[in-house]
Amino acid sequence: MTPLERLRASARRTRESARDRPLTGRTHDDADEDTGTFATDSAAGFDPFPLLRALDAAGARAVVIGQCAGIMHGSAEPTGDLDLLWDGDPAGAGALTAAFSAVAARLLDDAGRPVPLAPAAFRLPKVRFAAASAGGDLCTPALRWGLAVGGFLDRAHTTTAADGLTVRYLRRDDLIRMRRASARPKDLRRAGELSRLPD
Repeated sequence: MTPLERLRASARRTRESARDRPLTGRTHDDADEDTGTFATDSAAGFDPFPLLRALDAAGARAVVIGQCAGIMHGSAEPTGDLDLLWDGDPAGAGALTAAFSAVAARLLDDAGRPVPLAPAAFRLPKVRFAAASAGGDLCTPALRWGLAVGGFLDRAHTTTAADGLTVRYLRRDDLIRMRRASARPKDLRRAGELSRLPD
């Protein structure tokens, strides 16, 4: 399977698994440090592709990180959110505004306060987003990562689907570094899984 086929199949399994679960009111922001967003209501309609298409169409240079990137590398663990990294250059804020507007996303700052969907929002080190099909975090290298992640953007993989959709995602070794720096139980477990995957 290609990286995008893996992601599509995993998202479909996530939606199917969550379809008959009773709603709990827990969202992406309420995910625990072991199971992650798969156990929240965010998993019920999870589909990262509308936003990925909007980002590609707008020319936004966001890179897939987190478990969606892990799945693209072959991780078997499901997720219910889409996390992204971009360089934080204000010149790219217009493209991000267009992409998130196209999916009618709502933005929040890191404290959970609403932020207007406008270029100024993307001056923050991180914004949370929620749209009909996916929520997650949009991060910059200015966030406190515990390691320098700016170079991760330059060496990210690029993959293109048969229909022309182009998506950038972290290299496996950089994703492992990011996971180990975070050191949450789910991140350490997923880093271990990634390190055991064949090249």
